[in-house]
Amino acid sequence: MTENRFPSPFELEVPEGAEGWEELYPYSVLFSEGRRDYEDQQFWFMDSMHWGWAMSPWDCDHLMFAIASLSQYNSRHYLVPPANGINFRVHLGYPYFSPMTIDDGAVIEGRVPQFMERAGHYFMNWDDLYESWLGKVKENIAALDAIDFSPLPEVEDLEVVTSGRGVGSGWDLQEQYHRFQDLAQKIWQYHFEFLNLGYAAYLDFFGFCKQAFPSIPDLAIAKMVAGIDVDLFRPNEELKKLAHRAIELGVADAFANPQDVDGVHAALDTDAGREWLAAWTAVEEPWFNFSSGTGFYWYDKTWRQDRSVPYAFIAEYISKLQSGNDISRPIDEIRAERDRIVAEYSELLASDEDREAFNGKLGLARTVFPYVENHNFYIEHWSMSVFWKKSRELGAMLVKEGFFTEESDVYFVRREEMDTLLFDLYSAWAVGAEPAGPHYWPDKIAARRRIVEALEASKPPKALGPPPSVVTEPFTIMLWGITTDSIERWLSPDDDSGAITGMAASPGVAEGPARVVFDAEDIGDVREGEILVAPITAPSWAPVFSKIKATVTDIGGLMSHAAIVCREYGVPAVTGTGKATESIRNGDMIRVDGNTGKVTRL
Repeated sequence: MTENRFPSPFELEVPEGAEGWEELYPYSVLFSEGRRDYEDQQFWFMDSMHWGWAMSPWDCDHLMFAIASLSQYNSRHYLVPPANGINFRVHLGYPYFSPMTIDDGAVIEGRVPQFMERAGHYFMNWDDLYESWLGKVKENIAALDAIDFSPLPEVEDLEVVTSGRGVGSGWDLQEQYHRFQDLAQKIWQYHFEFLNLGYAAYLDFFGFCKQAFPSIPDLAIAKMVAGIDVDLFRPNEELKKLAHRAIELGVADAFANPQDVDGVHAALDTDAGREWLAAWTAVEEPWFNFSSGTGFYWYDKTWRQDRSVPYAFIAEYISKLQSGNDISRPIDEIRAERDRIVAEYSELLASDEDREAFNGKLGLARTVFPYVENHNFYIEHWSMSVFWKKSRELGAMLVKEGFFTEESDVYFVRREEMDTLLFDLYSAWAVGAEPAGPHYWPDKIAARRRIVEALEASKPPKALGPPPSVVTEPFTIMLWGITTDSIERWLSPDDDSGAITGMAASPGVAEGPARVVFDAEDIGDVREGEILVAPITAPSWAPVFSKIKATVTDIGGLMSHAAIVCREYGVPAVTGTGKATESIRNGDMIRVDGNTGKVTRL
């Protein structure tokens, strides 16, 4: 490992215009002088997979909820033997993570029986517990959707008095806000109830294979659990059905210009068109509560909010169908290849006992693996879309009350500050006086918006602190694709060969022109036969996998969403390159080798 190190968080310059950025985030998540001895000696990597853009205060809340929940399940619930989760900080608006590995062999050994008992209960009752989980999540979504941020009334209804209720609308508003935040945090508690175990089961199978077959490629192990049928693919499958339906009803021409949603709807103002719209309505709840981004940012729009995105995908599918192309996922071929690999390696085992262990671990990995993708729809997309919707309602109410100039101002107030703001509103309403907030918040929010814009324009380092001598924490490798080799590449200057190396994430080799996509707004620019190059892909980009030749990402391991989806759609992929979007330009002719992890300019 090179003796170089990444920058110290205490030495980075604040971008011009971002002075005072610290006030946007709670003190507890900032690097601080009091913890400097510890923080400056740790390796921290930026999680651009989930939070690749500068965060507003409310964006940051979900980072905090998520990573605390992740770690809690590792360290306090299941006692995962080698890992206590992820420590995190926010620096200059971006998240930095430090894996909390356990190096003491005695501690690891002592946790094994506790983990086996606790995780074993879930593994043995997986289907029943997962069914219960779905019910809990849907109940949480319904409770979140029922939150009421109505303006305070001029006078309380008579029934409030005659019922002897004892509390009024001012208390209700504050109680609803507290419940809103409690439900938001509960989303993330539920998120990690199963996810860590899903990875643990796969990693157990992975470890068995590495021991039994020392030369087996990581990709071959991943392919053994491919061919899954998961709810996260359902939104895309519904778009395919709607494309078929448009052709059957004779309204395909209505999607000639899908970016003009009003024009599409005007063309659908016929009996057949209204039948098609009814088919859309029948599936949009819940399947089109699907964010065009990660779902973690307030400005990400869902397919329900902005139909131009799914309408463009439907138009693509219509065109393919009319040309006689098959738009279905090649699941039969993927499963055939999966079964071939399993049979091939099973034959190499020396005993029936080993084969029984192999089949048992593979069976468990396949049982739990769908959750690794399914949670993404129910939490990051459906739950979060309702959270952002209710946030907009709160913002709109505070615009009417004069505290804000636009509803999105709500995202630039910290969670605990909103408590003070709402009490200001309530206490002034109680006596019919003028609140302080309308004179305080507009200027502060405008300044905070400018700070986030300045942070957004900056280019944060990929990592901070000294590189680890070796990366062993399994989630860091599997999910983020951060390995000892990848860190070495981050620290090394670019060579002149034009070659980029990452993880072999989905098999196959493809050549074609690159299309560099940084966010959902650019996804419509992807053309047939291009190679998608992105920091990371979002689940709602799945429809583009029917027209691209391959995928290359900056971050992500074998178990990242990009890697899993590419394997499921039969698209070659190289993930975790670290710098593909910096090195490759639109139109560059490149070769992607998903078998070796090499990306080469031609």
